[in-house]
Amino acid sequence: MFYNQQLQELTQKFSTDLKNGLTDKQVKENLEKYGPNELKKTQKQSILLRFILQFKDALTIILIIAAIISIVVEPTEWIDSAIIIIVVIINAILGLVQESNAERSLEALQKMASPKAKVIRNGITITIDTSKVVPGDLLVLEAGDSIASDGRLIEAFNLKVDESALTGESVPVEKTSELIDREDVPLAERTNMVHASCNVTYGRGVALVTTTGEDNEVGKIATMLQQTKNQNTPLQDQLDQIGKSIGVICIVICIVVFFMEMLSGLTVLEAFKTAIALAVAAIPEGLATVVTVVLALSVQRMVKKNAIIKSLPAVETLGSTSIVCSDKTGTLTQNKMTVVKTYLYKLQIESIEMCSKETNELLNYFTLCSDGSISNVDGKEILIGDPTETALVKASLEKGFTKEKLSQEYPRFNELAFDSDRKMMTVFVKHEGKVLSITKGGPDVIFSRCKDLDLDEVTKVNEAMSNEALRVLALGIRYWQEEPGEITSELVENNLTFIGMVGMIDPPRQEAKQAIAEAKKAGVRTIMITGDHVITASAIARNLGILESNQKAVMGSELEKMSDVQLADHIEEYSVYARVAPEHKVRIVKAWKSKGKIVAMTGDGVNDSPALKTADIGCAMGITGTDVAKGAASMILTDDNFATIITSIKEGRGIFDNIKKDVQFLLSSNIGEVITIFGASVISLITSFDFGVPLLPIHLLWVNLITDSLPAFALGMEPTEPDVMERKPRKKDENFFSEGLGFTIAWQGVMIGVLTLIAYAIGNQMDHLTGMTMAFITLCGCQLVHAFNVKSHHSILNKRLFNNIYLWGALVIGILLQVILILIPQLSSIFKLQCLNVTQWLICIGLCLLTVVICEIVKLCHRGK
Repeated sequence: MFYNQQLQELTQKFSTDLKNGLTDKQVKENLEKYGPNELKKTQKQSILLRFILQFKDALTIILIIAAIISIVVEPTEWIDSAIIIIVVIINAILGLVQESNAERSLEALQKMASPKAKVIRNGITITIDTSKVVPGDLLVLEAGDSIASDGRLIEAFNLKVDESALTGESVPVEKTSELIDREDVPLAERTNMVHASCNVTYGRGVALVTTTGEDNEVGKIATMLQQTKNQNTPLQDQLDQIGKSIGVICIVICIVVFFMEMLSGLTVLEAFKTAIALAVAAIPEGLATVVTVVLALSVQRMVKKNAIIKSLPAVETLGSTSIVCSDKTGTLTQNKMTVVKTYLYKLQIESIEMCSKETNELLNYFTLCSDGSISNVDGKEILIGDPTETALVKASLEKGFTKEKLSQEYPRFNELAFDSDRKMMTVFVKHEGKVLSITKGGPDVIFSRCKDLDLDEVTKVNEAMSNEALRVLALGIRYWQEEPGEITSELVENNLTFIGMVGMIDPPRQEAKQAIAEAKKAGVRTIMITGDHVITASAIARNLGILESNQKAVMGSELEKMSDVQLADHIEEYSVYARVAPEHKVRIVKAWKSKGKIVAMTGDGVNDSPALKTADIGCAMGITGTDVAKGAASMILTDDNFATIITSIKEGRGIFDNIKKDVQFLLSSNIGEVITIFGASVISLITSFDFGVPLLPIHLLWVNLITDSLPAFALGMEPTEPDVMERKPRKKDENFFSEGLGFTIAWQGVMIGVLTLIAYAIGNQMDHLTGMTMAFITLCGCQLVHAFNVKSHHSILNKRLFNNIYLWGALVIGILLQVILILIPQLSSIFKLQCLNVTQWLICIGLCLLTVVICEIVKLCHRGK
């Protein structure tokens, strides 16, 4: 292992120079030998295989079989079969195009997020893409850097690294360049190593890159995750089930109709043609394509709202989310520690806005005793260093004191760096010819090092600030005649004069508070999971409306003592989980899922990946999230904002509504076609009327491909209804056709079928061609108009009637195409249609508009219940 090897061995292994780094030639050789510093992408299926997989749907297979049998039985009637095959191929191409678009969108995101690294090559420090880092490179590390690859430290100056993304350890790890002379050292204890996807929080260092890409520690985890198979979402399962059910029903009805036609005196060929027409009528060819396109368009729309959905069907799952488990820092809060309260010794606690001149001096002392800095680059504020320290620098800056100006007035010349044992930091500055030491640290530690201190008073102040969930720092100073010869904690950090304290907090996002309230109204419960102290977490949770009077906060240590069964039994009591390690998140998700809830989980670290994968919807942070977390998640928040999750749930509900509308519209339309064909067969069998076949397969294919698909696409773009977040979430096991949807589809299909048969019967009195033409126009018209009935479960006779221009466009295009089909002789002869007189047109239009009247009456009766 690299942590227990001598540096000389490593330099020989990678042929590198510890001062000048690699040469360009060595970089090229190592890049060829080890490959780029990136995780291997999952091997893509070939375009041919993906195209073939578009035909695996049961309905598509039935259509293809019908077309083949038709052309074998009657080779001269090849046009209908050819159209069936063309329709199937068009649907496959559309599905393939949409899948490719979704993949390209995600790849574009990954390119945009390409991180940078600083390396020494040819003796010069340069900035390169992380993917171009190679073993043997000298990686330059500074506070605020994201570590590009695993490496062995050769220099470390007060270097601290946040390894929580990899190990789950919430406290930054102090690093050293010293050799570890032991075997089998746990990852968290390899203090002379740095790892990819971790962040430098303090100090600086130089590391010799030892591994890249999948050989990194983070790469090993990513490889395991890539081997995990994704499960189908509820929508995928339900649509598959719908397809299979329609297929079985279709085959049964076709067989029944075939024998009915035979009994009524038709030849085998004629009876078979009617059965083929019925198969075409029963199968909603465009359903899978319409749903795919609607989801793809919705995903593109959600990108504009800072949510990138990696899996199309996951959009639907979002809409049924009932539990959102969210991290606190950066998601519910601003991830910007902010000084909000100050205390000067012997005075009262003040708000930062009410600072006196003396308090400004306290803030300046804190700024001088910190290593954080704030700079302005192209108008953007860049904070470098520990968030606590940058908050102190920011507090002074807002009072008009820059750190640069203060450093000129109080030049620093020595220091005692912070360490976790002392919990203090001291700097030496010169001011007006005197030597001044400034010491900051935890209140209890500073109190014990101060002289002439009223301990009762300062303890009460500390408790008062802490009870407001503030992180409190205290400060003391000491003047010296000259710089002490030996700078030790025992000598320097004693006999201090106490100056005061500051209280800071990571403020909650205001938009998160509004989003939580909206979620609560929608029946979505928010759970806070954080590594912070339970007092801090509870205070922020109460402020945000997460923690209510009848709910509890629980510590990670208490979770450890609970079995999975106990946790599941009490899961609904807890709204806040504090001091929680990443591995606890999986248990929390599983406990909620055992209650039948659909769970969304946020995360940003490598160790969050199992929880993101376990949740129904994994939400990775786009800004602070690691590549592995993004890979495990089904959604990426590009703004790391909790409000985006709730916005996405709202969009998800609207999208699912639109998919239900599409299914309702397409299936009711297809049932209408089946009723038309089946009804004509029944009438011919049980009466003396020879009804014949009201619609040919070519008519039904036209209807399914054009008249059905255009409004269906438009319904998929329907704006989200205003009351969508006033409903409770759907249950996990809720049937797609619940709340009477199945019955609604059935009676609306019967309505369309009966109206079409009426038009056919009226036209058939003249001749069969007129009857077919009137049936064709009425069926098309009924479906175009019926799309407006489906657009809302409320009455459509309001201002929202005109809120979907795509639906009106589909109506206009649909009508124009029907008119063109009848008026152009070449087309009308192919479709076996003829021109109608004014009376016949008016009858067809009247029957089409009757669908609105019937549906409005039903909606009115439903509202009256």
